[in-house]
Amino acid sequence: MKPNKISVLGMLLFTSLLSTGIRAQEEPKPVYITVTTMHRNLDAPDRKDWQKTEQEYFDKITSKNDLIIGSEILNHYYTANSTEVLFVSVYKTWEDIEKSDDVSNELIKKAWPDEKARKAFFDKQRSYYTTMHSDEIYTSIPAVGEKQLKNPSKEPMIVYVRKSQLSMKGQAKGMKEYNEKVTFKNPYIKAYYPHGHLWGSDSRDFLEAFLFDSFSDIEKSSDKDDELIKAAWPKEEDRKTFFTEMNKAFTGLHGDYIYHNEPTMSK
Repeated sequence: MKPNKISVLGMLLFTSLLSTGIRAQEEPKPVYITVTTMHRNLDAPDRKDWQKTEQEYFDKITSKNDLIIGSEILNHYYTANSTEVLFVSVYKTWEDIEKSDDVSNELIKKAWPDEKARKAFFDKQRSYYTTMHSDEIYTSIPAVGEKQLKNPSKEPMIVYVRKSQLSMKGQAKGMKEYNEKVTFKNPYIKAYYPHGHLWGSDSRDFLEAFLFDSFSDIEKSSDKDDELIKAAWPKEEDRKTFFTEMNKAFTGLHGDYIYHNEPTMSK
């Protein structure tokens, strides 16, 4: 029997983005993840100009803001909208989200002390996007386990995000056990980060982020999962019982989104 993977495959914000250094190993604490989805202006200059501008902002502002403990820019790869660009930031506390704006504003003034030069830079940066955007805030869920990225790649990584819908009738019993026996033992999955809704349009959102070296590794990972599942629960009846119980927390609906990151703008 091949089990339903509604809750066993999965995201912001995301990569080294989920801050490896701020958690005590013995008592992991949730972090806060903001995701702003922007949309490319298709009439704007080419991608090299966009990349140069965003790199400058990252180098002068994001990388120097200590309240932003993780950051990623994710570009569309396989999603419903090819103009999507996700800006993901990670913070230790809710309060740091607001405080971070003040820190960034001070860094901006230092980076571009001349008001005209500052305006010119941000006018150019805004020109790459349309005025449409959306904002979401999530919290990490270390209780079900995480697989943190050990060796950040200098090449773009594939970020596969699975957005599931909670049924509100269960607690995903067994997810930690599943991750320990399958996800964390799968060599193709370089990192895994689960997230829950905190602020946004749908309180049922449950996101899982998986990082891969290449697109082909997603399919290889699925085959490896099947192998690890059968090894962990060799009896079909036991497998069925385990996944039936675990999947009670979900409605059965989910969406799949695949992005690639910008490694030089990863924090």
